[in-house]
Amino acid sequence: MAGFVGRGRYLQALNDQLEQVRRTGEGRFVSMRGRRRVGKSRLVEEFLRRQGAPVPHVFFTASRQPSGRELSLFAEEVAGSDLSAAEVVRGGIAFDSWDAALTLIASTADRSSPAVVVMDEFPYLVEADSAIEGTVQKVWDRRLSRVPVLLILVGSDVSMMTALTEYGRPLYGRPTGEMVVEPFDPAETADMLGLPAADAFDAQLVTGGFPLTEQSWGRGNDLWGFLSEALSDPTSPLIVSGERVLNAEFPVEVQARDVLRAIGAGETTFTAISRLAGISGTPLARSLELLVERKRVVTAGRPLSAKPSRETRYHVADPYLRFWLRFVGPGIEEVERGRGELVVEEVRRFWTDYRGKAMESLVRDAIERLLPDERFGAARYVGGYWTRTNDVEVDLVGAERKAKPKRIEFVGSIKWRERAPFDGRDLARLVSQSQKIPGVDAATLTVGVSRSGFEAEDLDVKLGPEELLGAWRSPSKL
Repeated sequence: MAGFVGRGRYLQALNDQLEQVRRTGEGRFVSMRGRRRVGKSRLVEEFLRRQGAPVPHVFFTASRQPSGRELSLFAEEVAGSDLSAAEVVRGGIAFDSWDAALTLIASTADRSSPAVVVMDEFPYLVEADSAIEGTVQKVWDRRLSRVPVLLILVGSDVSMMTALTEYGRPLYGRPTGEMVVEPFDPAETADMLGLPAADAFDAQLVTGGFPLTEQSWGRGNDLWGFLSEALSDPTSPLIVSGERVLNAEFPVEVQARDVLRAIGAGETTFTAISRLAGISGTPLARSLELLVERKRVVTAGRPLSAKPSRETRYHVADPYLRFWLRFVGPGIEEVERGRGELVVEEVRRFWTDYRGKAMESLVRDAIERLLPDERFGAARYVGGYWTRTNDVEVDLVGAERKAKPKRIEFVGSIKWRERAPFDGRDLARLVSQSQKIPGVDAATLTVGVSRSGFEAEDLDVKLGPEELLGAWRSPSKL
């Protein structure tokens, strides 16, 4: 198993901020957000570790304690750090407020050397004391921004961290850098697990690129070996992470969790979700808005064509959570009674169909990363096309713009089968279906995507696992 993998662009962004502190002698402020267990804390630790000369720093993680207790724990971290303020705190100074704590750090900052102050799980501090937003804003404006300090606020509550810097909030306009840390992409997953391209995509669909889950994969394991081990242990990251994510993101929104489970079970339309979740009308609309707009765990897609459509389909955005909701969550009781092999067999039974649909978003993302590319005409965006009755379904549709494109640049089909190649029948079906898409004409290109090679000769573009994986590889990822 590899050590610290990827994250090159994030490390570079943090280095750039610290270099600005060194160059100007003034403060910089980074707001970092990302889903729980995505590796934000580890990223910041690695950033600090990689500094050629050790940088004085304090790394504090909030833990949902009362505000006074959090302040005491912060003082302990400062006392144990190598900040200039540490000696003062060890001398017996006690903080009676966050204002006093942050002001002391600013007033004792070494003007000739930068320091880093990390406040992890910052939303917990806001929950305990909403005034801390204004406190940080005041101390930043008056003191911290004027001394060589890099302040990093980190949070797993994506919606709250996003809101903290919105217009009208105290911290609006203060961060000099905002970072959204995503899970490993498929190329990073391949590097982390030492897998060939096709197998790396399988791993991505199960782990979602979450580092902790991938660390439990095991060198030399294949998908089924990993699942057999992970689903035999009720405490494995594959099992426990999903429930923790749901509890953290939806502590009180019971209806939203029910709606998410319905989408995770495979329902994609408003009517089908309503039927399975037992929620309809305005309550369902509100839950979907929460999942799509605020929590961003669900995507709402519409067909891409020259004729606008309102046929919205919903999908779980995160591959791991999608897999968890479909197979792991419903199978937890079997795992807890020592029958995890039953869950593995459930996955085996439906894996081909599940994987085929789940790969669509990854393939679209990969192709968009390749664009612009003359092989795909003038396309800049990739979507799909479907009708209400599903009599027409095309996996890939490319156009120059998302809204009301004049014409369709390419259409494509994904055949992610274990052994069977993309053949002439697959191409014939693609051509037949695509003729019913508004905006398709005689010059529209055809794209085939296959896990197992091609027998269809007349495709304009052929993409296999290796080229798709290469879409994520660039100098910024190294």
